Amino acid sequence: MKRIVGGTALGLVAGFMGGLLGVGGGIILVPGLVLLLGFEQHRAHATSLAAIVASATSASIPFVLDGEVAWDTTGFLLIGSMVGAALGARHIVKISPVWLARGFVAIAFVAAVDLWMSA
Repeated sequence: MKRIVGGTALGLVAGFMGGLLGVGGGIILVPGLVLLLGFEQHRAHATSLAAIVASATSASIPFVLDGEVAWDTTGFLLIGSMVGAALGARHIVKISPVWLARGFVAIAFVAAVDLWMSA
């Protein structure tokens, strides 16, 4: 029951924030899965990636309909992100959960500071 309620609530928050602010759902899902649902770090990353496919697709639809997507750039982003994601997924198993969590926090912190400074 905890996974049903917690997972649904976490997905709702991550999806809303992703659609509203454009933040990667993983920035919310990974810590939520670890802290709220007790997931191990590697499983949280994998689960987050699987969930983001659906939320990114549904969040993109209004932007596509409004003509906000830069299609001339999107294809290149897709190619780069697919290759990068595949490489990252292959290498994640070599990183201990502790260092994976620390790296995640460091990147989230840098992104937050950068966003704060540019606002």
